[in-house]
Amino acid sequence: MSNLKEKIAIVTGGSGGIGSAVCLKLAQLGAKVVVHYGGSEGAAKDIVSKIEVNGGKAIALQANLSKSVEVTKLFEQTEQQLGQPDIVVTFAGTGDVGKLIDMDESAFDKVFGLNTKGTFFCLQEAAKRIKDNGRIVTVSSGLVVRPQPGFGLYISSKAAVESMSKVLSLELGDRNITVNTVAPGPTETEMYVNSGDDADAAAAQSPFNRIGQPEDIADVVGFVVSDECRWITGHVFEVGGGYV
Repeated sequence: MSNLKEKIAIVTGGSGGIGSAVCLKLAQLGAKVVVHYGGSEGAAKDIVSKIEVNGGKAIALQANLSKSVEVTKLFEQTEQQLGQPDIVVTFAGTGDVGKLIDMDESAFDKVFGLNTKGTFFCLQEAAKRIKDNGRIVTVSSGLVVRPQPGFGLYISSKAAVESMSKVLSLELGDRNITVNTVAPGPTETEMYVNSGDDADAAAAQSPFNRIGQPEDIADVVGFVVSDECRWITGHVFEVGGGYV
């Protein structure tokens, strides 16, 4: 893959889970990385330290993505401290497991507030500020095409993200900006463990007989933001190890 030297990347949710692996991957490829976090300042600074130890450049920035003013501030601080972004990856997300009939308004607001509303604000700012020939990557879930009971709110929030991303890809094509979506399958993260899903059963549904690791997803993101992916846009990359 082409290296990302001198590229500036914002990774929301970069303090943990798959997002942290993406930050490390993009830095390895040469990008200067904004490690966004919501509340995990220590974890974000730890990722920054890991990048710097390996000779990379990174900063940690906090923002509540469900508030448009804070998303705008995140992008403004990026420009002030590093420069105009070339890459925006939206990995910040949350879930709430339970049957739809049992979900209340606060659960809806929590899940859609970050996964959908937060992504919407990030896409708006990215569209305004990202350089021509840039890369925008949103994050969905393999559950959108393989739904399971108990994940109704999460799946719905991610389906909306896929739709917004496809529309934005049409709107930014004249600037040679690609907008693609990565949809991980079962991946070993804290959120996945807390979901209560049976990891062994999920592993058995992959021909590799395991669930994903954050690095598996990060490697795909590294391709999606590369020059080699310049002719692919509006696409959903299913990254689930053949999970069926």
